[in-house]
Amino acid sequence: LFLDWRHYSMPDTDKAIDTLIEEPSKSAAKREMTALQALGESLVQLTDGQLNNIPDLDEDLRIAIIETRKIRSNSARKRHLQYIGKLMRHIDATSIKNSLGELNREKQHANDNFHALEQVRDKLLEGGPHEIEKVLQRWPEADRQQLRQIVLQHQRDLKKGKPPTAKRKLFKYLRELQESSVDD
Repeated sequence: LFLDWRHYSMPDTDKAIDTLIEEPSKSAAKREMTALQALGESLVQLTDGQLNNIPDLDEDLRIAIIETRKIRSNSARKRHLQYIGKLMRHIDATSIKNSLGELNREKQHANDNFHALEQVRDKLLEGGPHEIEKVLQRWPEADRQQLRQIVLQHQRDLKKGKPPTAKRKLFKYLRELQESSVDD
């Protein structure tokens, strides 16, 4: 039996390729849904003030986020997060991602400033008068006498085995200096 291949039509390969390109695979769709659900979980962890600063949140999504915060059961919370992911499929999440990224950058900046102040404080407590001069160069409005008294108090506390109250007091003073210099 001989079949002539010219009688059979070939599928339109261009159309098949376009269909493959337009429709994501089942795995890709699931990854996208999981990513949206994780984004929704990030939104749930925000404070009310931070949530109000996120653009493009429709009212249903905002209500679902607030309701999720109240849920304590793990399985119910998981289902509600899936619901948030479903709601997010119908909106453009790009602006939400950008806003969350900005919030994370601000938080990271605040953490970096906190750690930098801790380093200045520790160097000041270890270095003595030479480090006081460096602090005065950085913050000319700082009170030299107050800095010296706090450093001496810290040394006395160490000798007596007392809690590091002077260390905390110094950090608080340095933070006030930094905040006052930022406001200027």
